Amino acid sequence: MKQILEKYKIQLKLLLALTLGLIVLTVVYYFLIPAILNYPKGTYATNFQVEVENTNYMTQVLSIAFAVFSIFAIVTFWKTRFLIKYSDLLKNPHHYSIQEINYVRNKLFTTPYSILVLNIVIPSIALTVIHAYTIHQFSITTLKLFILVVSLMTLFVTSVFIYTCNVFKKILVKLPYDNMSGIKKSTLKKRLFFNILPLILISVLFTSLLGYSLVSVKTGNSLFETYHNSLHYFKAYHTFSSVADLLEKADTLNLLNENDFFFIRTNNNLYFDKNGQEIEFSNFFNKYLNELSPKNDGRVYEYYGIDCQGATIHVDINGTDCMIGIYFSILSIDVLIYFSIAFLILVIINIVILTLFAESLSNDINIISDSFMDMTKNTDTSVMRPLALTSNDEFGNLIISYNKIQEQTKYNVEQLHDNQETLMERERLASLGQLIGGIAHNLKTPIMSISGAAEGLTDLIKEYDTSIEDPEVTSQDHHEIAQDMQNWVSKIKAHTEYMSDIITAVKGQAVTLSNEEDISFTVGELLKRINILMKHELKNAIVYLNISMKTDENTVIHGDVNSLVQVINNMVSNSIQAYAGKPEQNIDLIVAKDDNHLVISVKDYGTGMPKSVKDKLFREMITTKGKNGTGLGLYMSYSTIRAHFNGSITVDSEEGKGTTFHIILPLS
Repeated sequence: MKQILEKYKIQLKLLLALTLGLIVLTVVYYFLIPAILNYPKGTYATNFQVEVENTNYMTQVLSIAFAVFSIFAIVTFWKTRFLIKYSDLLKNPHHYSIQEINYVRNKLFTTPYSILVLNIVIPSIALTVIHAYTIHQFSITTLKLFILVVSLMTLFVTSVFIYTCNVFKKILVKLPYDNMSGIKKSTLKKRLFFNILPLILISVLFTSLLGYSLVSVKTGNSLFETYHNSLHYFKAYHTFSSVADLLEKADTLNLLNENDFFFIRTNNNLYFDKNGQEIEFSNFFNKYLNELSPKNDGRVYEYYGIDCQGATIHVDINGTDCMIGIYFSILSIDVLIYFSIAFLILVIINIVILTLFAESLSNDINIISDSFMDMTKNTDTSVMRPLALTSNDEFGNLIISYNKIQEQTKYNVEQLHDNQETLMERERLASLGQLIGGIAHNLKTPIMSISGAAEGLTDLIKEYDTSIEDPEVTSQDHHEIAQDMQNWVSKIKAHTEYMSDIITAVKGQAVTLSNEEDISFTVGELLKRINILMKHELKNAIVYLNISMKTDENTVIHGDVNSLVQVINNMVSNSIQAYAGKPEQNIDLIVAKDDNHLVISVKDYGTGMPKSVKDKLFREMITTKGKNGTGLGLYMSYSTIRAHFNGSITVDSEEGKGTTFHIILPLS
């Protein structure tokens, strides 16, 4: 039992919704049909109806409800039978191909629409045919019943349609994701038409039917009063010697419509028109005339919902009680034509308005959808433009959300580019560090060999100085030769030590550049180290370093303080050299905060640099010092700032006026 319930779970859920809705619809039908179709009071849900139709009103309503339920159940199970075949799709999606999954997805998209149409058309036509067959004619009453059935059925089935879409949507979100290939595409216009147009149609239909019903009631009351009074006047001002005499005088009665006619019922229950021709009325009319019209002031009804009635009174013909009356139609066919034309005009107007509205919504959504597609295809952030806010509703909120997503996407793309550049700089520094390390190792080995040889020469010189004197060389000359040799060896040792120190420093610098350790230090600590390390060089060049602090000295910088000190020292050294040995010059070191960045500027007033050099700066190892420079210092400084501080360096320079380097560091 549990397996069966699980297998038919969706169908049973839909059937339960249909059952609950149908119960409500049945109750509404029970009270609404007599009111809208103007059933005569006392003729339905009574013995009168059982005697006329061999059934009562409750039985009729329940039979109709059962028939409608059967149609709903058959249509629902028929159109959703694919769910039974693929009942384990959500549990075992890997057992099915992408074609089968797309087949189920397409059916979930389209099935609610087919259920909607079939559940409106089939019951409406079936009930209308049954009614026409029951009364043996297709009349205005049949048309009114059709309109009422279609209106309420559409309202009910549209509600079930929305519920079905929601049930299927829960299945759709669980299906394996795939692109739209192989999926039958629909449009927003179609969805709006299926959701809104039925409600518009039933509103217009039901309003028209209600208006027609109210008009028929008022018109019927008015005609009955007019004819009833005419009959009383006719009776009051005439005496009748025979039936023929009465029929002859009936020509004086004024009939309002061409389809209305006068009739007489004799004491033997035969009906004649004013021409003396025998006529027949329905069993319903005859029974109502005999049983209920005396309680209703002589008013008679033709049948349930038929807009034909009669006004009757009793007359005496030579002591014989007879009944005379006027049979009248409440509304002519012209009225129905007017209502039909008005209905068609309203429907056309609503379709045009709904089409324009759907087109407007579709355009709004397409603008946003196309913009999202462009965003996924285009990585050039410079061409990204925010959408104009053209609505103050949910579409406006969607546009605002799109613009925010675009801003975030633009920021992420730019950050990605920056990170890519940073990674490239780090990779370049790592390669450069390996290269420098290799060069340092290769240079240091022979230098150490030279240093070792110098030590060996020192020992040989000592032995030479104390050895037996050469007869041809005086003692003084022998000693001086040894002293000169010792001096040269000392110079060799001093220079090799100096070269070794330089190579060690360069190797250490390479290690520092490739170090990714992230520490924190303050602006105050940074400036203190710069002052200490640059003091000697500034003093020798007689150049003054003017430090201008435009931010809090406790501002925290993240990164390796030694690397940043070396970068700034390199720039200060370049500024000193820009004065070409001219004393009494100034260099400005300015530390300022700009938004969320720290800007360190090194400014000199020296020779400046030409545009050709400035354009290649940081991209190539270029120098203005000729043979005295390599350009490695600035190149490595830029790489250090990019790789280890995620910052940048810019330069402003004008020949003859000086140069300013700006080190820009993010603070967070």
